[in-house]
Amino acid sequence: MTDHGAADTSAAPFYLPSGNEVAVFEQCHAHKLAVMLKGPTGCGKTRFVEYMAWRLKRPLITISCHDDLSASDLVGRFLIRHDGTAWQDGPLTRAVREGAICYLDEVVEARQDTVVVLHPLTDYRRILPVDKTGETLEAAPGFQLVVSYNPGYQRMLKDLKPSTRQRFVALDFNFPPLATEVAIVEREGSADYATAHALVTLGQRLRGLQDRGLAEVPSTRLLIAAACLIASGIPVRDACYAAIVSPLSDEATLVGAMHDLVDATFV
Repeated sequence: MTDHGAADTSAAPFYLPSGNEVAVFEQCHAHKLAVMLKGPTGCGKTRFVEYMAWRLKRPLITISCHDDLSASDLVGRFLIRHDGTAWQDGPLTRAVREGAICYLDEVVEARQDTVVVLHPLTDYRRILPVDKTGETLEAAPGFQLVVSYNPGYQRMLKDLKPSTRQRFVALDFNFPPLATEVAIVEREGSADYATAHALVTLGQRLRGLQDRGLAEVPSTRLLIAAACLIASGIPVRDACYAAIVSPLSDEATLVGAMHDLVDATFV
């Protein structure tokens, strides 16, 4: 679990909208509605939340979910000290007290008994019962619960219960249109336009391999990593192999196919 604390409001995180997601999120925040972001790995869900926290001028607390995440990890626990015990708020409790945006990244990874803790915060009650201290906290103004997950996890029999899904307004994310993704890679990867365009073209071609057994398609994040290497002087093919091909698969046939697409793109 990672707790990123308050968002830096000094500068806007770089984000290019692909649709009306900004307006929908703003209205969800205004109407105290929880939000679910759905989309493939590395398509911009986390950056979007960072941008919206900056835009709404709210602190942001981020929690990376995993199989061992417990309700106590979210809510808090008593710590034993030399002079006795002391209660320590978990990140969810801090967000409720502070009126922060609480972002649970890849919530589908968390156990169902942990996710249930979120339920009272996603409806009209907006409360967090803290059983260990006997408190029932009312969410401070500005608090908003946001979760994200990759629908591809369904192939691994991981999904949210329907009763949980219906507590959220859902925003569907995908990789940006070509022109938008080129602008992102150009800006974030310090690349020239031609290199950024070629990398995005490569990414789109590689995404077509998903039907041939590629478990995860290349994210915009990987394209940016390749752009950074190229901008720093690493040869193009070496950068693409290291930043894109190798992280995606170890299977010889798929790696060979990706190498061929790299060669075909950067002739």
